[in-house]
Order: sequence, then structure tokens, then C-alpha cells
Amino acid sequence: MEVTETLNDGLKREFKVVVAAAQLEQQMMARLSELGATANIRGFRKGKVPITHLRKLYGKSVMAEVVQKTVEETSQQALVEKEVKPAYQPEIGMTEDEEEITSIIDGKADLAYTMSFEVVPPIDIDDFGKLDVLRHTVKVEDEHIDAALESIAEQYKDFEPRGDGGKAEDGDRVTISFVGRIDGEAFEGGTAEDVPLELGSNSFIPGFEEQLVGVKAGDEKIVKVSFPEDYGVDALAGKPAEFETKISAVEAPKASEINDEFAQKLGLEGLDKLRESVSERISEEFTEMSKLKLKRDMLDALDSAYSFDLPAKLVEAEFNQIWAALTAEMEKESRSFEDEDTTEDEARAEYNKIAERRVRLGLVLGTIGEQAEVTVNEDELERALMERARQFPGQEKMVYDFYRENPNAMVELRGPIFEQKVVDHIADKASIGEKPVTRDELVHLLEHEDHDHDHDHGDDAKAKKAKKAKPAKKKAAVAKKPAAKKAAAKKKTAKK
Repeated sequence: MEVTETLNDGLKREFKVVVAAAQLEQQMMARLSELGATANIRGFRKGKVPITHLRKLYGKSVMAEVVQKTVEETSQQALVEKEVKPAYQPEIGMTEDEEEITSIIDGKADLAYTMSFEVVPPIDIDDFGKLDVLRHTVKVEDEHIDAALESIAEQYKDFEPRGDGGKAEDGDRVTISFVGRIDGEAFEGGTAEDVPLELGSNSFIPGFEEQLVGVKAGDEKIVKVSFPEDYGVDALAGKPAEFETKISAVEAPKASEINDEFAQKLGLEGLDKLRESVSERISEEFTEMSKLKLKRDMLDALDSAYSFDLPAKLVEAEFNQIWAALTAEMEKESRSFEDEDTTEDEARAEYNKIAERRVRLGLVLGTIGEQAEVTVNEDELERALMERARQFPGQEKMVYDFYRENPNAMVELRGPIFEQKVVDHIADKASIGEKPVTRDELVHLLEHEDHDHDHDHGDDAKAKKAKKAKPAKKKAAVAKKPAAKKAAAKKKTAKK
């Protein structure tokens, strides 16, 4: 094998690789010998077919196989020999001249091809102590615990009958049975009996619950609604419907008293244990918020600290991914660039900067992780995969199998884990001060930064790759629940 560098311009590299015809011939003959040991060919005993006959029968196909394998192996050897680290898989260029191809396959010409790529830029990692970041901390106060307990009590509130003639109000729970019809015909999933419905919960399709305000137990009412255009069942989407509805009970909410008895209903010994449990949960929440803020600040600091040439194709690929997600979202929400008070050119320029930031941070974090020997083990990947599968109730096995059968999808899971471990490594090595803040202040800081970090790396931007290599959700299983209930909206296909 002979490797010649034909281009060295900034990060761009091009190699010409030549493999002698004699080497290809040797590999082809070795492969034919392997085939001959098991080939069953009429007129010859198994394993006794002359190599010349095998070459006549299979020579060209075997040589094509040898050429492909040789390109795969020698291209990697060329990178090692030249001691370069490509930023992405090199592009292989081979002759398209049919006569030259025939000569190579016939073993009469050397194999020659080119490798074009960009190298990973050299990055000198500075002392982490120079990073100017703070850890924002929030102390759990009694007011936080009290507010959380009120929220829990609201979730576990009781209901009591309004009594004879009591009219339903917003927030009440009504028990209903109904038959839905479109154009006078009952439809699948449109019938249900004794369904509890909390008015104002927006759990049914728009307009349904509002029409039940004021009903009494024993009433019958025709509820007229239209299914949303993006309803998850094509046969119902956008259609007007009437539901013959019978109200069997009207109940008013009854606030739960937050006491020992309430705590025991939740499986705890008493109110003190409940407050302790709630305090721990809030503390975990504040810790995660603090970690997210620290991570964002670290990424900002790293982005500002390093400046180097970026592989153009990496930036282009990152931009295309961002742009596809953006335009798909805008199409789904029927928004235009004018609605966003910008132009397409201005938006492209803005998101190209975001793409550059992503690539820059990815290269910096990758270099730090490599130097620190950060790895992602199988247990960590498995936990991430199980967490992802749980995001699709009822489809867990399908999602699990999808990721296990698709290496690119597993790479998607690995990325955020690796990134977080690198950030944790930096945090351990850096001198980071603490700044006490209130919960509201921390929430405000995170919300203020959301736009700037919408397309960043890591946990605060899971949406950035959610569409990438993710298995499509099945349509909502509306047949298992009344059609009057909300179903998942139909998803539009993202533009490529």
C-alpha cells in the first residue's frame, strides 16, 4: 500500500491510496481457496474443484468483494500511518471509468482511490481553574414544603355529592355515560358508561366539558363539538359530532386536610414524615436545577474560552439538523419567519452560529473527555435506554428493541451521558464558588437562558435529538378509551 498526501489546506486533507494488483490477486486467490473447500459444483468432488475453475466461475465477484474490503481496511491503515484523526468518516473517491474498473476487477491494474476529509483541530486544554462560574444553590424553606403539600392535597382531593338539584360548577366531578354520533351514525370508541370527568381538567376534546357546567344529576344533554383537525384518528379528525350524554352524579371537590391522617393515606407514618419526604424531593429538584444552571454556565465559559477552525462539514451537518427541526416545528404550528419578526436569511445566520457553537463545544468536551479517559459503560447505557423506553407507555419493548438494533440510535443515548460525565469531571477539577439564590431567582435565570440554550448540548436540550433515530409513536390507542377524550395529535413528517 502506498499513501500520498495530495491536499493539506487548513483542516482539509486528501490522500491518494494505491494498492498493488498483486496484493489484490493474492487476497482473491486466498478467498477462492476458502470457497473451494466448501463449494458443491457438478462434476467435482467437494473440496476438489481446481482453483482455475473457481476463478472462472467466481473470480470477478470475489475480486469485487476483495476490493471493497481492501478499501475499508487500507483507508483505516492510511489514517494510522499518517497519524491523523478525521473529524468524520472520510469520503472515498474511486474511478468511474468502466475500462479502469474492469482492469482492476480482472487483476490487470492497481487499485487507486482518494480519501477526502477534515481533521479534528488541535485543541490545547487550559487549566479548569480559570473558568469563571458559580454554583447557584437554593435552600429548602418551609414555604416550599407548604406549597408542595397544598399541591399534593389538590391531587388527592375528595369529592362529595352536591345533593338533590345541585348544579355542576367548574372544578366539579360529574359521572357521565354517552353515545357519540357523526352524521347520525354511532362511531367506534364514541360510547362509554359511568365515566368520571372533572370539569375544567381539559381531558376531553375542546368544548365538551364547558357544556356540562350547570347540569344536575339525572339530566340528559346533547353535547355538540368538533374533533380537532390534528386529532389522532383520521376518521374523526375535523368532524362535527354530537354526544347524547346522561349525567348520573355531580360531586363538588372537598379539600383534603393536611394532617397525620392524610399522610397515612399516602403510606407514611404521619405529617412529620410526609414533610420530611417532600423536603427531600424538593431538595433533589433544587439540586438538579443547580446542576443544570452550572452546566449551562460551564458550556458558555468553555465556548468563550476556545477559538479554533471548525470542520466545515460538521458545522453544515449540525446546521441541517437544527434547521430541519426548526422548519418542521414552524410548519406544525403554522408559523412563518415574519411571525417571528425575522427573515429566513437572518434566521439561517443565527442558527449557523448555534451550529458552530455545538460543534466547538463538542470538540472541546470530546478532547477533555479523551484526555481524562472518560467512558460510558454498558450499565449507564442500559439505564438511559430503560428511561427512554419508559417515555413511551405501552410501547416499551418496541422502543427498547429499536435502540438495541440500531447502533446510531445508541450513539444518541451515549452522547448526553458522556457529556455530563465530562462536565462533572470539569466541576470536580475547577474551583467553583457558591451563590445562594431563591427558587424564583434560579427559575428566572434558567427560563431567561432557555432560548439561548434551546439547541445546546445535554439535558436542557433533549428535544434537539428527539427526532433523530427515534422510533415513530404509534397512533393513540383511542379505541381503548372514549373518543371524546383527547387523543394524541397527528404528527407531521419533518422535512429533510
